[in-house]
Amino acid sequence: MAAVRAEGLYKVFGRRADVAVRQLKEGASRDDVAKLGATAAVIDASFEVQPGEIFVVMGLSGSGKSTLIRMLNGLWEATDGHVYIDGMDIANISDARLRQVRKEKISMVFQHFALLPHRTVVQNAAYALDIQGVDKEERLTRAQEALELVGLRGWEDKYPSQLSGGMKQRVGLARALAAGSDIMLMDEAFSALDPLIRREMQDQLVQLQSSLNKTIIFITHDLNEAMRLGDRIAVMRDGRIVQIGTAEEVLNDPANDYVAQFVADVDRTRVLTAANVMEPAQYVVNAEAGPREAQHTMRERQASAAFAVGRRDRKLHGVVHDKDVVNAVKRGDQSIAAIIDPNVGSVHQDTYLADLFAPSAESPLPLAVIDDEKRLVGVVPRVTLLSAMASFVEVIHTGEHPPVNTGSPEDAENEPTPDEVVVVPPRGGTA
Repeated sequence: MAAVRAEGLYKVFGRRADVAVRQLKEGASRDDVAKLGATAAVIDASFEVQPGEIFVVMGLSGSGKSTLIRMLNGLWEATDGHVYIDGMDIANISDARLRQVRKEKISMVFQHFALLPHRTVVQNAAYALDIQGVDKEERLTRAQEALELVGLRGWEDKYPSQLSGGMKQRVGLARALAAGSDIMLMDEAFSALDPLIRREMQDQLVQLQSSLNKTIIFITHDLNEAMRLGDRIAVMRDGRIVQIGTAEEVLNDPANDYVAQFVADVDRTRVLTAANVMEPAQYVVNAEAGPREAQHTMRERQASAAFAVGRRDRKLHGVVHDKDVVNAVKRGDQSIAAIIDPNVGSVHQDTYLADLFAPSAESPLPLAVIDDEKRLVGVVPRVTLLSAMASFVEVIHTGEHPPVNTGSPEDAENEPTPDEVVVVPPRGGTA
């Protein structure tokens, strides 16, 4: 079940809101209903957010994103449509029950911190628990734990006036974490921060999410921030959601010209990852094989080196070089285990392209791409990385969208069997 579900949401301010909604459903525009004296802030918004997902709503000023987030916790009542929190339609519950839902299920982090100046850092972090009626000892303990999570240990007794902007926002984040709610709404939470501090807060949010697994709806006007944080992104324009998709989907398959223009200047090296450009590892060497088997394969392929992986688990053990294989054959070794060099250039499949250049330049071989279990899932030859960068430059100049490896069925068919060999050609070649 979705943690949050919006179904046909409309929010119209001003006179004759019901008439405006009816006209919008019949195809009228924002400008059309403005003649009624109505302002359509959100028009027919529908989406689902799964538990543990970071769902980013992105748009320019006036697109309706901040109005939308305030409807998700009932701060603003929808003119039409429904909002479901863990399956509960908050439009059809009493005010007392809505307040309870806010206390228990939803917390919010604001753009301008919203700290109480007369309360200490720990008291601010504990404020939501105070409202919930949690006893003093427990709420201070939970607040201190949250402050430690966001890196503010030792600052508990300071006041907001003694903190930097970044530290104030950390207190706001700690307050939301201390509340213990599963759903966090973050409205332009990092927009008021300096660029460097903003990047640090983004890093911290990603790090916290990996362990806390909250459901986060994050509002931003910054596309790079959206691409960096979001598991999925909803792009809004003039009150409507015009596209929902992953960062890769929005970048490489924009729904319309507006989205295409919006993403034209995005730093793709900070969005796309090794998984998007890697080539299938077509051959693998069984790490437990004998040197004669390895020598035969490498000679057949005219390769100077080969990656070695486990026969069953496909974990990357390292690389073997031709001269070492020849010497092992001469010695009569029964296994190549002793000549596997573990010092092989490898990157995780989620590594951003921007972070591939240094290891690629330092490695004489294509970069091995591994997953969380250290299994070899592909390779990134230097020429492939450079070709990807060249295609990004072309996008900026022409507006066309380069093909990106998204794991097609054809790629799956080319995946190696455990008895095959990943052949590594000489420096700079392709695997």
